[in-house]
Amino acid sequence: MVSSSHEALHHFGQKDTAGLIRNFQKLFHVPFPEPCGFAVLNTDLTEIEPVERRVDSLVRVNTKEGDYLLVLESQGKKDERKRGSWPYYLSYLYEEYRCEPVLIVMTQSSSTARWAAQPIRFGLPGWSSLVVRPMVLGPDNVPVITDEKEAELNVSLAVLSAITHGKGPRAAAILGPLAAALDTIDPTSAALFVQLVTSGLVDDQAKEIWRDLMSPVNYFFRHPVAEKTRDEGRIEERIKMTLRTLELRGLQVPDSVRLRVKACSDLDQLEVWSERAVRVTEAAELFDDDGV
Repeated sequence: MVSSSHEALHHFGQKDTAGLIRNFQKLFHVPFPEPCGFAVLNTDLTEIEPVERRVDSLVRVNTKEGDYLLVLESQGKKDERKRGSWPYYLSYLYEEYRCEPVLIVMTQSSSTARWAAQPIRFGLPGWSSLVVRPMVLGPDNVPVITDEKEAELNVSLAVLSAITHGKGPRAAAILGPLAAALDTIDPTSAALFVQLVTSGLVDDQAKEIWRDLMSPVNYFFRHPVAEKTRDEGRIEERIKMTLRTLELRGLQVPDSVRLRVKACSDLDQLEVWSERAVRVTEAAELFDDDGV
């Protein structure tokens, strides 16, 4: 199952591509032509043969020196299948678009980052026919930004810092300076960054601190993107409450019931089901129109 933190990593690169490019220029000292346009592309790389291949995010970057494809992969753990998938992605994309693909792997795990950074070599010993060198952004090379002025100078990097370190206790120290820095940029961009950080945090203490920091920020709650994020949180809590109530009452919860509850995105309907969960005698009765 894809987690919210997985989605936050590659969506950061998709939503703030210019910031991502500036940051990997700074972190990797890799030259990249000045972008003059961006286009988010279809992530489906499936060919006629029934083998599905899909990247996490794919962004075309236009520069005066030519176009580049940023292949953004969010990696939660080691997966040896990627050693075959990633070269395939790059070769396919070059053939499809005839412009240079750049593989950027983003992770919240130091061990996964070290694994992903290893060059992928195909061919004879000492004579590689193909070499893939991913650019990896992870906890070991994305700085922990805990200084407010530093966060204000590069809000994008501060956001990336919070997400990348979102699994560990260091995330908590980043959030205060980041919250202050968000006040210095336009509300629309700030609301988007808040959504990404909210999704990217895994550490429980950090998530609680972030909720407290964001509660008084009026522009955040007025923004439709942020309202959607808040509603999604309420929906998730109501789903958990409904299923947990059934389980605590000792009722058997079939997969069909569990899947239907989890698939619901109507908060009002979930409210009805959570109330019914207190009194039904069988889990399937949640869906009875008469409310038995």
